[in-house]
Amino acid sequence: MSSSDFRQIAVRTESGRAERLFRAAVSAFCSLTRPSRREIGQLEDLTLPLFDDVSLESRRYVAAALSECEYAPAALVRRLCEEPVDVAAPLLIRSRAVSDIDLIALIGRHGLPHARAIARRKDLNPTIADLIRALERPTLVRVRDPEAQAPTVPIAAAVDADVAQDSAAAQQASGVAAENARRRLRSMMRTGDEALAAQVDAFPGSDTYVKLRETALTGNAAFFQTALADALDIDFSTARSLTANQNYAPLLAALRSLDFSEDRAFLITVAVYPGLFPHPQAIRTYLDRYRLLHRDVALERVRGWKAETLHKAVREAAPANGDSRTASNSDDAVTPSGLRASSRK
Repeated sequence: MSSSDFRQIAVRTESGRAERLFRAAVSAFCSLTRPSRREIGQLEDLTLPLFDDVSLESRRYVAAALSECEYAPAALVRRLCEEPVDVAAPLLIRSRAVSDIDLIALIGRHGLPHARAIARRKDLNPTIADLIRALERPTLVRVRDPEAQAPTVPIAAAVDADVAQDSAAAQQASGVAAENARRRLRSMMRTGDEALAAQVDAFPGSDTYVKLRETALTGNAAFFQTALADALDIDFSTARSLTANQNYAPLLAALRSLDFSEDRAFLITVAVYPGLFPHPQAIRTYLDRYRLLHRDVALERVRGWKAETLHKAVREAAPANGDSRTASNSDDAVTPSGLRASSRK
């Protein structure tokens, strides 16, 4: 279909013009064997302004068509993936235009419906598959009833011993699983991100991100806090206070001040606070908070932390100066000869 055909469709006055133009443009694009970048850009320029004016049926049709297209326009695919799963499913299952990072972000924003469709992808990244399985069957942590802890019969002691043994084994297995997950996640992210980190001019701040990400994934809080102090130019004690409690708000502001994308900020935060994101809604809340936090507000908070660091330095130096002034004004000041001056006879 030529551009003149598109113009003829566009000038029609009957209802449904946007629907026909939307479908015809995508159909014509999918018939191209190897579209150029210019043609991909033209399709996005034509279809994205029409997106809100077309029906779910048209969006479903376009999603199905683009899911089989090897060179699908990324912006249009991402827009369709944000639709309900009955529209987005073909793209979530088959499209090559959706990266692993896109899949993680989609799971965070839309939860299990999108996750179940993504689980049907061929050659799905094992880390993403593990995340989906965790969402499908979250681990239940049982809290023992304090009243049931009183040993009433000898059998209770044996049962408690078995439970303790099982608990220790479960903790050990959990630690191994966590380390394996960190290793796989590190491997997955390194493929794209460390190539960018080698090109500092192409992606400003990538060195800082890689350092924070790697120290966070070690599981050693001190390593991460040291890297955070270097990144924000604050002292270690202030950096430690930002992650000292189970509230990620200070860390969120710190990462926003560094102008990280939301998926990078989330990766660092979930590595530092893995227990705070047990379900998709918690992930979605974090992404919403990060998106709504203005960078100027975050920078103002960082300036406050820097001022606090300076204040600490001045306060620590103040006692020595105060003591010297007190000694020089005292009746008991030491004279150059080493004798105490005294007004008493």
